[in-house]
Amino acid sequence: MAIMGYDAFTGRDGNASPFLWWCAGAHAPTLQEFPTEQNKYSTLGGVLLATFVLAALSSGYAFFTIFGNVWWAIGFALLWGAIIFNFDRFMVATIRKYGVSPARQWRVTFPRIVLAVLIGITIARPLELKLFEKEINVKVSANLNRKMASFDRQQDSLFAANTHAVQAERDQLATERRAMSDTLLRLQQSYIQEADGTGGTGQRGADRITRLKQDAYAQTAAGYADRFQRIDSLMKKHDRYLLIAGDSLAQTKMAFAQTAKESIGFLERNKALSDLSKEEDAVFWANFFVSLLIILLETAPIIAKMLLPVGPYDIAIAKKELLPMGQMQQELEKAQENLRPPAGMSAV
Repeated sequence: MAIMGYDAFTGRDGNASPFLWWCAGAHAPTLQEFPTEQNKYSTLGGVLLATFVLAALSSGYAFFTIFGNVWWAIGFALLWGAIIFNFDRFMVATIRKYGVSPARQWRVTFPRIVLAVLIGITIARPLELKLFEKEINVKVSANLNRKMASFDRQQDSLFAANTHAVQAERDQLATERRAMSDTLLRLQQSYIQEADGTGGTGQRGADRITRLKQDAYAQTAAGYADRFQRIDSLMKKHDRYLLIAGDSLAQTKMAFAQTAKESIGFLERNKALSDLSKEEDAVFWANFFVSLLIILLETAPIIAKMLLPVGPYDIAIAKKELLPMGQMQQELEKAQENLRPPAGMSAV
């Protein structure tokens, strides 16, 4: 089996249809008749092939960022590159140089240039994301932290609103229990100080007053016993409710943080690049010139075809197209004349 060499690729063997001519949308049999025109269309085909490569690389990176699968990315890259290449090849192949005024050529070509600019912008963005990948990773992390902090504040506000009534009631119960405990403590200290002579009457061994104060403490403690039990029971319920609500809040925050980290995709990285462009002039201008370069590469085939001077190939193509059209038009006119009724006869 013969190995394909450079001549087979460029068509210099005189037999095969040149690949780069095909990329440029040229009619190979006609172009082979004019050696001086072949380099122009080979170069034009190379530019069109470069747009395919750029489109494939750009879309491949974009789809890999979205799906995270190499084979899916390769498949979509080839498909998108083929679509862009077909668009570009169609736009270049349909531009006619001979028999059309330059003003009309540019007027007809303008919509194609606009389409090429839009395609260039589409291709440029994923390449820019890859070019500034390290800086984007840092910005994505900063944006993610801000997003999680904002979500945490929102959830804290909802938690406070949902538990406000329970927390307020628990605080009220705690205040009441503390007041009751302080009352019992004062009564207990009162009869102890009366017993040892450090308080009250200041006389040690005043049994009657000590017993009165001790009885007051015992009666108050007995009266508070049921209330203490009810307060403790209610506070345990409130604590359990607040604990469950707090655990739910923590789980919600953790779930959001995990989802946010796992969901970093093309849109998030694109937003990070836009933020960097707004915050730093160096990134903006670098981003601008990269986009401009890609757009120029995408529009280069059309502009190059427009700037090419009219050559013998263009005249030959016009001859091949116009002569058959003229013959067909004459045949149609003759057929119409044969169908007309003779003079003085009305059509049935």
